[in-house]
Parts: sequence; structure tokens; C-alpha cells
Amino acid sequence: MGLTSNTVLALAIVAGVLLFVATVWFWPRLSGRTWRAVSGRVGLLLATQLALFSAVGLAANKSFLFYGSWADLFGQETELGVVVDHSAGAKDIKVVGTQKLDVPGGARPAVGGQIQKVVVAGQKSKITSPAYVYLPPEYFQPQHAKDAFPAAVVLTGYPGTAENLIKGLDYPMRAYKQAKAGKMKPMVLVMMRPTVAPPRDTECVDIPGGPKTETFFAEDLPKAIGESYRVGSKPQNLGFVGNSTGGYCALKMGIHYPGTFGAVAGLSAYYKAAQDPTTGDLFHGDKALKTRANLLASLKAKAPSHTSFLVTSSRTGEGNLADTKKFIAGVKQGDRVSSIILDSGGHNFNTWRREIEPMLIWISGRLQA
Repeated sequence: MGLTSNTVLALAIVAGVLLFVATVWFWPRLSGRTWRAVSGRVGLLLATQLALFSAVGLAANKSFLFYGSWADLFGQETELGVVVDHSAGAKDIKVVGTQKLDVPGGARPAVGGQIQKVVVAGQKSKITSPAYVYLPPEYFQPQHAKDAFPAAVVLTGYPGTAENLIKGLDYPMRAYKQAKAGKMKPMVLVMMRPTVAPPRDTECVDIPGGPKTETFFAEDLPKAIGESYRVGSKPQNLGFVGNSTGGYCALKMGIHYPGTFGAVAGLSAYYKAAQDPTTGDLFHGDKALKTRANLLASLKAKAPSHTSFLVTSSRTGEGNLADTKKFIAGVKQGDRVSSIILDSGGHNFNTWRREIEPMLIWISGRLQA
């Protein structure tokens, strides 16, 4: 049973309840001052508190996915890094493993699709980063062997991992179900974290003298996707979505690279690059670079190019509502903007789970094969 499974969480809750009941029931019998009575009381209290704290910790981890597995929790991950060849002619995407969806017949890619674990090597940025690529069942079906598919880059927030998008937000399963229900087109999803130079939060910025994160996402990654998978090469074929930091990056790509990304979605996005101890000095005094990283300022300078934007917020519980309204008002005619504004919702996985399915349907309607 996995660390993030509902079964483990349910067992922890049941154990906490049973131990609480046992404490109440046996307490009168353990009211004496003998060493056995005292030991019994201490043992019951410790066991009950341990079970309750475990249940709370498991619930928090399931919501925010701080750890993806027991091995991750106990520091036992032993998977070695993959050496990627950056020489001429080397592949930009290397597949290092595959997973299946937990659906009937899912062992066959033509039925359940496939999740590929890959390593992406950026030729211009010289950045190498892990990712997961979800390929829908249709990608493997003979009748679609020559078809191209729309694709979207999907980013989590900082300091999340790509596994969050599979285990915590269920992107592949949600896309599978929505396509099976006929609500969206089958799509290729390239799932990553925005931290391509860990542990630094580079905010999708080309840092002077540092990591060229913007170049990686805007140039290297689309090139790698187009050369490795059957997806189109026009803006209407490729989207970019994300939550929190990933949402900021998605909107930035839509503003600055409309010739690459035709539709972008920012879930609980913020609108200018964060600057804190995790980012370090992103701009090194370059005012133009700092302005470029301010989405509201950059949006004013953007020429309309038929780009589709989706932004989300909540009337209660999120701090980006005012800037989200400014962004909506700033989108010029010739581009398109849509929004999801919840009555209440925080900056967390529970909120984004409520927005992902309508977002997937929306972006499917904006992208073409």
C-alpha cells in the first residue's frame, strides 16, 4: 500500500478512533499507581497520539504530496541519475521507463495509454530535466498510426515534483476519462516541475550567468516534443498549463511565445516573478529582464496573436484575485481570455483538483491535432 493511498489513510484514521475508544474504556481499570497501571496509561496515550498524528500527517501529505512514496519519506530512493548525450545527433528525449494507467486492460497501451518516464536534454539551454509523458490510447491504435495529436506541457508548482501531477493531481487519469467520455480530444501531456536547476527556484527566467530556464521551456522543450512524438509544430497544436509557479510560467510562455504556444492556462498563478531566498538574484540589476518577468506589464506590450488564456482564482481564500482581474482586463481583442473563479478555495491541491477537468476540456477545445 502506497504512502498516498486512501487505504493507508483510512487505516490510520480507524486506528486512531479505536485507540481513543480503548483509552476511554480501559482508563478506569488503569487508575491505580502501580507500575503496570502507569505504564498502561502512558502506552495508551502515546499510541493514540501517534495514530492521530499519523492520520493528520498522511492527510496533509496526500493533499500536498510532500513525499510520493515510503522510500521517498525515509530517504531510501536509490535510483541513479541518467547520463544524457548532448552531442550532435543525440536524442533530446530519452525514455527510461514506462507506467500503465490503473484501468481495465490498462497493461495494453492501445487500451489504457502509457506514461513514459523520460529525460529531456535541452540543446540550447544545456539543461537536463526529468519528465513524464502521457500518451493516450489512441496514440497506439493502428487506425491512428499516422495521426498527430495536440500536446500540452504541464507544470506543477515550486518545489513540487513531476510525480505530483500523476499521483496528486491525476492528470493522466483525468485526461483519459474526459477523452473516453468524448468531452476532450486525446492529448499528449508532458508533465514536469518548473525547478529544472534544483534546488533553486528559477521562475522560468534566463538568469544572467545562471540557468537558462526560459530558453529550456520556450525553445528546447517544444523542439524535443516535436521531434520525439507525433504532435503538430504550429501554435494551435501545443499548449502550456500549470499551477502556482507553473501557472506563472504558463502565462509567461503565452505572452512571450505566441508563435509556439496557442493556448495557456494558469491555475492560481501569480503575475510577477517571486524574489526570495529560494530564487536568489534573478535579474542582476537588469531592469528590462525584471519587467519582462512581470506578466501584467508584459501583457500591455503584447501584440494580439490569437493566443487563448485561461486564469483561475477564488473570491475567498486566494491572494491573486485582484491581479487575475487585471490580467483579464488587460488581454487585448485578437487574443482570447477565459476564467474559472471559485467562490472559495485556497492555494492548494484541493482547489486545483476542482479546476483541472474543466481546464482540460477548455484547452482541448483551443488546440488542434
